Amino acid sequence: MKRIQAFCLLLGFIIITGCNLETKKEENQSKDVSLSADTEFDVVILNGRVMDPETNFDGIRNVGIKDGKIGLITEKEISGKESIDASGHVVSPGFIDFHTHASNIPFGQRLHLRDGVTTPLELEVGAYPLDAYYKRLEGKSYTNYGATIGLGGIREKVSNPDYNSTSGNLVTDLFNVNEHSLATLGITTFQASPEQIEVIAQNVEEGINRGALGIGVPVGYMSTGATTDEMIDMQRLAGKYKLSTFLHGRFSSQKPPTSGIFGFQELLGPAGIYGGGIYIHHLHQQALNQTPEALKMIEDARASGTKIIAEIYPYYQGATIVGADYLVPENYGPNMGRSYEDIIEVATMKPLTKERYEELVKTNPAASVIFGGISEDGLMSAMADPTTIIGSDGMPLTISATGEMAVDFNIPFDGVQGHPRGAGSHAKVLRLVRENQLMPLMLAIEKMTIMQAKYLEENGVPAMARKGRLQIGKDADITIFDPATVKDNATMVKAGLPSTGIPYVLVNGTIAVKDSKVLENVHAGQPIRNPIKE
Repeated sequence: MKRIQAFCLLLGFIIITGCNLETKKEENQSKDVSLSADTEFDVVILNGRVMDPETNFDGIRNVGIKDGKIGLITEKEISGKESIDASGHVVSPGFIDFHTHASNIPFGQRLHLRDGVTTPLELEVGAYPLDAYYKRLEGKSYTNYGATIGLGGIREKVSNPDYNSTSGNLVTDLFNVNEHSLATLGITTFQASPEQIEVIAQNVEEGINRGALGIGVPVGYMSTGATTDEMIDMQRLAGKYKLSTFLHGRFSSQKPPTSGIFGFQELLGPAGIYGGGIYIHHLHQQALNQTPEALKMIEDARASGTKIIAEIYPYYQGATIVGADYLVPENYGPNMGRSYEDIIEVATMKPLTKERYEELVKTNPAASVIFGGISEDGLMSAMADPTTIIGSDGMPLTISATGEMAVDFNIPFDGVQGHPRGAGSHAKVLRLVRENQLMPLMLAIEKMTIMQAKYLEENGVPAMARKGRLQIGKDADITIFDPATVKDNATMVKAGLPSTGIPYVLVNGTIAVKDSKVLENVHAGQPIRNPIKE
């Protein structure tokens, strides 16, 4: 009996000692990563409500930042060269936006920062040539930046050899049609031969080897041109390189035979064969009233092992070009349940008539328009779904007086027009959390930070392991907002009015927004890019 007691005591000692060793190991690891409270930090954020969506941490803490990283999160007193009093404010990871078309221009970045976005990425349309996109922003970016390799740009080049992009961005080029020989917008109806499909795939693969974050597949803008063979090739390449496709589906419709869900299935099948992730942009504007069914299909696909996720932006109105495939009358009317009067010409901010629509399609198919899509109730339900991600689909705005793209940093906020989603998407979500109790605040932050970071990380972009978290050792991309006052101000009439209630934003440890003002010539943004394979 005594032997048994002695054995039990010995076993207990071993277990306790082991636990103590693990505890000390964790303490030592923490000490290896974190800095002491005596450190003079570059920036300190004091007395804020620190919220980290990955660990679900929510508490009042001080945050010390050193050399672009979060060096310490503590209840102790700390000091630094610059100090931010965050009393009464949430200290959150910087917001990440996978769906933006204005993140490569200073005015667009300025609006993103005022909306709390530190990492806006061009993933739907993507970039081509990829090197041109990154080179244009190197050392000049207010935000972090990155792009997929864009199928649209490649198809335009194959169909229209005169197309030569210096920006690397098809959307930017659409605002400069003459400069880039885009008058015909060949991607919309161009049907590639088998040989041309091979060339397209080779160009996509070359972009992947140049560090693309995935493959941008905006087939919704070329629904009568791009073949299913091309779509299969895109998902095959995503699987080969363990990346994701970023899909604007072929159809925006809630009726057969061209339902939005059917468009999503075009890549779901190849993903089951070849692997690779599928990120569906603005699912609600393609599935419309079938959005609940689409989300259930995606949930079931994930349960069976497919890496797939859906994005929602917080508006029932969309923005696009008048020549978009899904706005043709035979689709927009019976399949989307809308009429010409639901389309607004941005240049005049007036609803279209049949005559004006036909004139624009013939003379200026790249003209910016705003259109009605899903019902507002359907939108709210899709946003609140815990599995969806928030994006903006922020388009470049235009200068009201001239109709030119708003590029320069100091353009007045009230002098531009377009869709408000490029200015207010993230603040709008936070306002809806407060006013409508749309979802818990932590879930809203999760949908704008860690869900994006983890999705890219799990689909071939290891750099995102440092983003979307408010933890020691992670990149100090930080958004500070007042949950009691944060709101969007941009409207359909004044689309460039910036969000308020977000007084401070840090990009890689550098203060980019101070007292609700974006600091000019503070180019703290860094590229998000995969390793280049020579």
